[in-house]
Amino acid sequence: MTSHLFAVRKPAILSEEDKIAWLRLARTENVGPVTFHRLLGRYGNAQRALEALPDLSRKGGRAAPLTPAKKEVAEKEYAALRQIGGRIITAACPDYPLALAATDDAPPVISILGDSTLLQRSCLAMVGARNASINGMRFAQGLAGELGRLGQVIVSGLARGIDTAAHKGALDTGTIAVVAGGIDVIYPEENQGLYEQIRERGLIVAESALGQKPFAQSFPRRNRIVSGLSKGVVVVEATMKSGSLITARLAGEQGRDVYAVPGHPLDPRAQGPNHLIRQGAALVRNAQDILETLNDFSGGGLREPYGTVYDAPFPMGEEADIPADLQDAVIGHLSFAPSGIDELVRACQVSVPAVQTALLELELAGRVKRLPGNRVSLVQ
Repeated sequence: MTSHLFAVRKPAILSEEDKIAWLRLARTENVGPVTFHRLLGRYGNAQRALEALPDLSRKGGRAAPLTPAKKEVAEKEYAALRQIGGRIITAACPDYPLALAATDDAPPVISILGDSTLLQRSCLAMVGARNASINGMRFAQGLAGELGRLGQVIVSGLARGIDTAAHKGALDTGTIAVVAGGIDVIYPEENQGLYEQIRERGLIVAESALGQKPFAQSFPRRNRIVSGLSKGVVVVEATMKSGSLITARLAGEQGRDVYAVPGHPLDPRAQGPNHLIRQGAALVRNAQDILETLNDFSGGGLREPYGTVYDAPFPMGEEADIPADLQDAVIGHLSFAPSGIDELVRACQVSVPAVQTALLELELAGRVKRLPGNRVSLVQ
């Protein structure tokens, strides 16, 4: 279920200056996707939001005011991306992918390199084990090719194993590689040749800054984009603790279909797909099994909240009567486990705008963290 909370208008093409302001805000410390869109809803555009950050973070208890990402750094990234043939797409741009726009924590800015028209086609994700078996690799590559010939663009994460096989199978029909680091960082290095092929014949997508090497938290963030771009996710070989099962869980939370290829009970790589099937995922033997049940996800009606320019500030409690001790109360009610904001409002016994304002200030101060599903937690 999505929770888009902003007063918005029709999509528009942003100027280069506007895009750089979006890039600066997206690259600023403590500004995650949910907070990014809330700031735009409150202040109307990225530039006004950038100007408000120091004061908001100070009110949240930050000792030194939060400094936005430097304009010259954003300009350098923007120019360098253009130089290698890429560009950025913001959530206000008409060509921002519909399916991704429908997710709670849609990235405000993505970098792309290659054929951007693939973002507007029907996409299906395929993920699985890095240490895949020969049979698993063969099946994934064949399935990806078959699905591609039937009109599906195959999305995966450019990892070794099943991801690699899926991309290879769909090179002739259309594939999107979502990378965990910057769009110019090839990981793993052994996939450099495949990366170049996808760049020429498919599309590379990244949320991270140009030149950013992947780190632990990069991979779950990448996985949510893999599933977010897609109507459904197919899992081929995965252990119970693999990132592929995280992608499947994210897909379910995003309202996507989940598919799994069954395997031998004694193979640890079959435990993940077999578990998903027991939990209700569709069993896959061939492409037809997927196409028979694939929901006709179009994102209809969901372009408006994220694919727009925010023309007027949203009254998010700036005029609200906020108790002086509200931030302490919010911190006191939260823990490291996520809590629903509705529950927090009831616990604090104040208005929704007041709590939302306190949360915004606390997050910019680095004290709380917003999560998809209208949830929040303390920062560990």
